[in-house]
Amino acid sequence: MSDLLRAPAEIKYAEELDWLESIDDGPKPFSWRLSPKMVRLFILGSERADGLDREVQQKWFGDRSFVERSIVTLASDRGLLLIGDPGTGKSWLAELLSAAISRNSTLVVQGTAGTTEDHIKYSWNVSMVIAKGQSRESMIPSPIMTAMEAGSIGRFEELTRSTSDVQDALISILSEKYISVPELESDGGGDNIVFAKPGFSIIATANSRDRGVNDLSSALKRRFNFVRIPVVTNKKSEAEIVRFRTEELLRRHSIELDVPPTLLDVLLQSFADLRASAAAAGSDDEKLESALSTAEQIGVLEDAVLHGNFFGERALTARTLASSLVGSLTRREPEDLAILNKYLHGVVEPRSKEEGGSWPEFLEGGRDAIATLS
Repeated sequence: MSDLLRAPAEIKYAEELDWLESIDDGPKPFSWRLSPKMVRLFILGSERADGLDREVQQKWFGDRSFVERSIVTLASDRGLLLIGDPGTGKSWLAELLSAAISRNSTLVVQGTAGTTEDHIKYSWNVSMVIAKGQSRESMIPSPIMTAMEAGSIGRFEELTRSTSDVQDALISILSEKYISVPELESDGGGDNIVFAKPGFSIIATANSRDRGVNDLSSALKRRFNFVRIPVVTNKKSEAEIVRFRTEELLRRHSIELDVPPTLLDVLLQSFADLRASAAAAGSDDEKLESALSTAEQIGVLEDAVLHGNFFGERALTARTLASSLVGSLTRREPEDLAILNKYLHGVVEPRSKEEGGSWPEFLEGGRDAIATLS
């Protein structure tokens, strides 16, 4: 695992999954590797009442009911659509579900304007077709077709960014549970049809901010159960997410650097302030282009931690944190710089005078970063 830039969940948590599978005596739907209760435990972590010999770390932070509804959906014959704002953990939840159920989270199609039916069905190895003709051997199955043949979970990221033709092709897969290959000859035994094995399902994700790009048809909506993942607004939950991800980062880079709780509070409060300002804004020009998601918050902290480790005093400072926040959230110039400058003068400056602590240094670092970018 050490030679992988980012190991998928089934590799990263392989030892834990093996252990859970060895003690799992619950009923398992289809070809699932873990029972629904163990899938939930793997994702949400163990509690003392579970009576386990070892602790299972919580990996996704959110409402328990979202995870349970997702698991129940995948045990049915319907697809699962996780929908929400950017950075709410949809893809991470989809990966964890796939890893726990199928021990393979890599059967993924990324939805874009350039995604075609071939990406969700099959294509051909041209050189083999020229040499031997069209056959099962010369066919290149898509990740979705591979999941069908294995009875596993296939994933479709950013479904609403793909065109209506691609979405229509997905309807037949979800409805009929097979893919026809008309290029192949059939002797009546279904040689030109790829059937889905029990356990196959699809987890799709959709960005709620992409509404109107390629809206889902009513026919496709009927074949999905929707689970809406809200933005994390609870400060304690958000702190747990940011801390969890930051600890992963530090371990991956073998960095021995503490994140002071006071600076984590400064980061959380800054994002809360900026979200409140965006909610009160009268137009899009008065809002940062950034979604101000938890994922972006983690990105700001990651940038500050790495900068402090490589170019600072091997310590995270309020100045570095402010500089990373300004640099990460400035995407339009001069609009975003003006919004951040207004925030520093209207909110951070009074707070630094009243509360002191890390805020004066945070204010100074933010002002210097804006001056550099202006």
